[in-house]
Amino acid sequence: MRECGILMPISSLPGPYGIGSFGKEAYKFVDFLAQAGQQVWQILPLSPTGYGDSPYQSGSAFAGNPYFIDLDDLAEQGLLKEEEYRTLDWGTPDKVDYGKLYQQRFEVLRKAHERFCAWRPEEY
Repeated sequence: MRECGILMPISSLPGPYGIGSFGKEAYKFVDFLAQAGQQVWQILPLSPTGYGDSPYQSGSAFAGNPYFIDLDDLAEQGLLKEEEYRTLDWGTPDKVDYGKLYQQRFEVLRKAHERFCAWRPEEY
């Protein structure tokens, strides 16, 4: 059986925080693919990138890339405050600036992690 689809990296999804993520834009893209009759969305590897930011050169075959965590989703869950990430300079929306991502995203994600650890229910 033949299927039709598209190759588009998660990083190429539109987003205001320097790189595409698994947020609302990913859901919109999946809906668009379904409406267009596409059956497959092929993506690049999702593992963390190393030097050179190549998705094919990762230190882990099992870990997920933290760049793809949606910051707005974390805010909706109460793990971030919008002013902690919306006011930062993420670069231009048409190009990923991995230097800015590396410097800023991990600091923001650390804040979310600290709040999660302080809030974490026992069942986690």
